Amino acid sequence: MSLLVVGSVAYDGIETPFGKTDRILGGSATYISLAASYFANQINLVGVVGKDFADDDIELLKSKGVDLEGLQVDKSGNTFFWKGKYHYDLNNRDTLDTQLNVFEHFDPIIPDVYKDSKYVALGNIEPSLQGKVLDQVSKPDFVVMDTMNFWIEGTPDALKETLKHVDLLVINDSEARELAGEPNLIKAADKVREMGPGSLIIKKGEHGALLFAGDEIFSAPAYPVIDIFDPTGAGDTFMGGLLGWLSYTDDLTPNNMRKAVIFGSVMASFCVEKFGPERLKDLTEKEIYDRYREFRSLSEIPEIE
Repeated sequence: MSLLVVGSVAYDGIETPFGKTDRILGGSATYISLAASYFANQINLVGVVGKDFADDDIELLKSKGVDLEGLQVDKSGNTFFWKGKYHYDLNNRDTLDTQLNVFEHFDPIIPDVYKDSKYVALGNIEPSLQGKVLDQVSKPDFVVMDTMNFWIEGTPDALKETLKHVDLLVINDSEARELAGEPNLIKAADKVREMGPGSLIIKKGEHGALLFAGDEIFSAPAYPVIDIFDPTGAGDTFMGGLLGWLSYTDDLTPNNMRKAVIFGSVMASFCVEKFGPERLKDLTEKEIYDRYREFRSLSEIPEIE
């Protein structure tokens, strides 16, 4: 099934305790698309880049089967750029530079050939723009949305309006608590789902993720990665793996949603092993499915004899 991905396409400057890179491909739509490309049959990307966007990066996306008819190239300026430095534990970071450039005036226009996409990934952009995307598509089967504290605090009305029209919200634990105004994650999940999303995933970083769907709660473990170089894009990669699996299987049953969460976690665990999206460029099917099986074994509970 076709997957529409809308979000940022960017360049990042990243410094971690284990190294640095001054400029590398980034952006929510990039990570989502690359992760989903290992599962989804058709990925339609909508974003904007500037005059400095490299031909090699265009070719990378194309080589992964990502359709770029919806990628706007604005020659009036440069591509969105972000620079950050991570602390030793990699859970916290300092933003050193943000240059919105052409992304400042991003207006997501959905090409006609994308409007019947059955699955939609709304990357972390301004909620009113996410809503504008949904106004242009024709009754997708499943809409997944990401957001962040900045929008929860700065545009709460637009955020809550968009939430009415999505099927799954993916946020981290601090965002869930802030959005719901509730410290307990179980109670917070109930309050968030009352805002519109039938399902909710709360990411807990190195402690895994919680899926709330129907009357069920599923707790997915985090993979014990030995060599973590860069956590940038891991959340978007999680979303790409999850949606890629769902669009590939076209199965929204609770059991398959659980599988999708694990595949999202699998892809995120690969992402952190190198800077930027480098690890997502050359994965093999064997690597992905072997790690999926390792994830399953992490939470296998023996029967009581």
